[in-house]
Amino acid sequence: MSFPEVNLRTVIGRGDGGSEERLRRMELVTDAKLSALSVEDQLDELLSRVRDELHVDTVAMFLLDVHAWQLVPTAAKGLEAEAGDGFRISAGRGLAGRVVREAQPVVIDDITPDDVANPILLDRGIRSLVGVPLLAGGELIGVLHVGSRARRTFNSHDIQLLQLAADRLGTASQARSHKIDRLAALALQRSLLPTRLPRVPGVDLAARYVPGHTAGVGGDWYDVFTLPSGSLGVVIGDVSGHGLPSAVVMGRLRSALRAYALICDDPADALTHLDRKMHHFEAGSLATTLYAMIAPSRASLRVSIAGHPRPVLATPWRVATMLAAPVDPPLGIGRSNHRRRVTTLEFPPDAVLVCYTDGLVERRGEFIDVGLEQLRAAVRPGPAEEVCATVLATVAVDQPADDIALLAVRRLPAST
Repeated sequence: MSFPEVNLRTVIGRGDGGSEERLRRMELVTDAKLSALSVEDQLDELLSRVRDELHVDTVAMFLLDVHAWQLVPTAAKGLEAEAGDGFRISAGRGLAGRVVREAQPVVIDDITPDDVANPILLDRGIRSLVGVPLLAGGELIGVLHVGSRARRTFNSHDIQLLQLAADRLGTASQARSHKIDRLAALALQRSLLPTRLPRVPGVDLAARYVPGHTAGVGGDWYDVFTLPSGSLGVVIGDVSGHGLPSAVVMGRLRSALRAYALICDDPADALTHLDRKMHHFEAGSLATTLYAMIAPSRASLRVSIAGHPRPVLATPWRVATMLAAPVDPPLGIGRSNHRRRVTTLEFPPDAVLVCYTDGLVERRGEFIDVGLEQLRAAVRPGPAEEVCATVLATVAVDQPADDIALLAVRRLPAST
């Protein structure tokens, strides 16, 4: 991670030895070499430098849990590190609570029991404390404080140094948070994608999921499930946006659609219920979804499309075509008076249905029609695994800008 360079000599000014000393201290926490360290090592090194330079007995960093409205110990050096972590502090109590409320430094030269929420500080004989806000992107995300066993007065230069360290810690913490969110989103998304497609009589199934390298994890998903009637449900969808929020919405939609599929014999009805659910409970989110029901005989399918790219259908006796089905509005836009449509189509033996998300066919600087035509030309009847492999090798770019979900469903010949 890189940080903007600051000309501290210009900020502080030149002249007396005091200015030079302040410059030296500030360079300790703005040192460009820290950028070469991992986020965890940056936190550790910065806290060590602050403790040593301010000659304090404890330095601790807390991040704000906005859901619990508590400050969570994240990193510490000195007495609080020796005592271990796990003690959450209410964001309304003690010195740290004042820093959160006032969003500015708080100094206590001689603490009393009412000044601190963590009894460890009193038990270890801490007398003086100073805390400053941790900011990231203009928002308060936590508190950094230092404490001394000896009663002392922290001056403005001490506070300035501590605030500089807090600003850098805030930036590093935000980067770590983004990384954690991305890993959590990836874990959630992978947990919701079938690790192995079901073995279903009459059909051959294969799927692929390729994460976007530049945009990160998003809300793409696919699903295949059998219904009590013997029909086969086939779903592919894409929640707008990227990261953990989109992955969470995707998980909710996937579960809800499975539930609606059990009570709706019509794909359009199921998507209508899902649209209402999304508009009410996932306000502000948008998703495209395709839901197809393949008949128990596997001879036909019914499909409803909510803003999603139309699938490709290839049969042994004619070239592949985009499915002749209307595309209704996406989910979540609130047009509850729009009647969603369903299309019934034949699904002959050896035919293959290829469903996908737009990351497969979208290219920077190209009309989407170019990618769609490449996809259509790449689909040929054959084993589902071969179809997926051919499509990815022919159509997908090496580093997609968006996630790709791909699902191939082939109807097996009657003798198979």
